[in-house]
Amino acid sequence: MGFFVCYSHSPISLKADRLWLAMRPCHTLGIQQRSVLGSLSTGYSGQRVARIGTTLSPEWSFVRGLKVVISLKVARCAQRRKNCGVVASYSQIASTVFTLGTVAVLPFYSLMVLAPKARLTRRSMESGIPYALLGLLYAYVLYLSWTPDTIRIMFASKYWLPELPGIARLFSNEMTLASAWIHLLVVDLFAARQVFLDGLENNIETRHSVSLCLMFCPVGIFAHVITKALSKRASNVEQNM
Repeated sequence: MGFFVCYSHSPISLKADRLWLAMRPCHTLGIQQRSVLGSLSTGYSGQRVARIGTTLSPEWSFVRGLKVVISLKVARCAQRRKNCGVVASYSQIASTVFTLGTVAVLPFYSLMVLAPKARLTRRSMESGIPYALLGLLYAYVLYLSWTPDTIRIMFASKYWLPELPGIARLFSNEMTLASAWIHLLVVDLFAARQVFLDGLENNIETRHSVSLCLMFCPVGIFAHVITKALSKRASNVEQNM
């Protein structure tokens, strides 16, 4: 006996059609299943089924139709897992770089604060090796975060100046945010180094300024400028007395 199908091109109606094929008899005799299959094949034209290499058999059955649906879902799930794997990998790299950079600079701050007069501290801060290593790490993360649209997003205005919405969009990417964090760590450590060496040269207390440079670099530099000015004034007063 033939079957009657009310078919539309939406996925929901397609599933409903399959149920009607299995359950509802047709009141109009003489309609062959092959014509039904022609409609179904037309409905699947241009969809993912053709891409995954699944075709409908001329001998339609509920089981074969079910296999098509299952194959389609498996293909979609595999593609989603692949995309999620790439995103998870980049997220893991960004998180690792973030932690590695933070841990790498802490020993130098500890030396400058806890043992500012030690020979090891002075030699460590005069060396350029830490900045070279951090610079390589920053270049690597910058390479991973770079896209063809990076420059366009950064300089979105007609005057080729950065705009806040563009920068916010750029930093919504974890890899870009990790590169910016490494950038800040290197600049802050370099500023703390200059403050520390200037304090040693002029015999000025720098532990508070160096500590501020760790998280609030401009404030740490300002604190050192004020400390240096007050120390110089106090020294002049002592000499005049």
